[in-house]
Amino acid sequence: MPVSRTATAETHYEDRGSGPVLLLVHGHPFDRTMWSPQLDRFSRTHRVIAPDLRGYGSTPLATDAKAVGLDVFAEDLAALLDHLGVEDCVLAGLSMGGQIAMEFHRRHPGRVRGLVLADTFPAAETEEGKEARNAMADRLLAEGMRGYADEVLDRMVAPYNTHAAPHVHRMMCATDPVAAAAALRGRAERPDYRESLAAATVPALVVVGRDDTYTPVSDAEETHALIPGSALVVVERAAHLPNLERPEEFDAALEAFLRSLERTA
Repeated sequence: MPVSRTATAETHYEDRGSGPVLLLVHGHPFDRTMWSPQLDRFSRTHRVIAPDLRGYGSTPLATDAKAVGLDVFAEDLAALLDHLGVEDCVLAGLSMGGQIAMEFHRRHPGRVRGLVLADTFPAAETEEGKEARNAMADRLLAEGMRGYADEVLDRMVAPYNTHAAPHVHRMMCATDPVAAAAALRGRAERPDYRESLAAATVPALVVVGRDDTYTPVSDAEETHALIPGSALVVVERAAHLPNLERPEEFDAALEAFLRSLERTA
C-alpha cells in the first residue's frame, strides 16, 4: 500500500483510477475499507483516494498526545494531497469523516471542488456531549474496542442489513483504542461549522440513512438548509453507514452529484 510521509505523519492510502479526484474520508472507528464499494465503482471514472486516518487502519497515531483534533486530521489530508500533487478534489466524508471534511473546507476552501457530507452534523459539541465522549475515551482505554463494537453495531448498521455487519464489526474491533480515545477527545472540542457551511460557494451533497439514530434525518435537513444550493438524499433502509448498507442507492446519489459537477465545470 502506498504511504505519504511528512515530518508529522505517515499516511497509508489507496489511490485508484484516473480523472477528477474524489477523496474519501472514513468515520470513527473505521478505516479506508469502509469505502470499498465506492473505491471499486468510482475508480472507473475518477481518481479515488481513500486514506487511513491517523491512528486508524495501517496509519500509525504518530503522537503521544491524548487528543487529536479535527484540525490535525484535516492537515494530514492536505499534506497527502500535496504529496500526490493534487490541487483540488471532490471531498466526501461520513460521520467523523464528514466533520473532518468540514474542517478541511474551512481551512482550504479553494481545494474543494465539491463537498459530500454523509451522516454527519456541523454543530459544536454540547457540554453533555463532551462528557460522553471523554467518558467513552476512558472506557475504550480501559476495556478495548470489542465491548463497544458489540453494543453499537446495531446503530452503525441497521439490524436488517446483516450483509454489512461483519465488515463493520471487524473494523471497529481492529481499531487501536488509544487512537480511538484520542480522536474522541479531539472531536469533543471541535468548532461549530455552521458559519463556514453557510458561506460555502461549492456544490454540496448531503446524504443520510433514513434510520440513522446518531445523525438523524432532521440533522441532515438542517445541514442541507445551511448550504446554499445543496442537494439532500435520504437513503431508505439504512442507518449510519448507507454507503455499505445500501451501496447501490448511495452510489447512485454520489454519481449523480459527480455528473452535475462535470456539467458545470
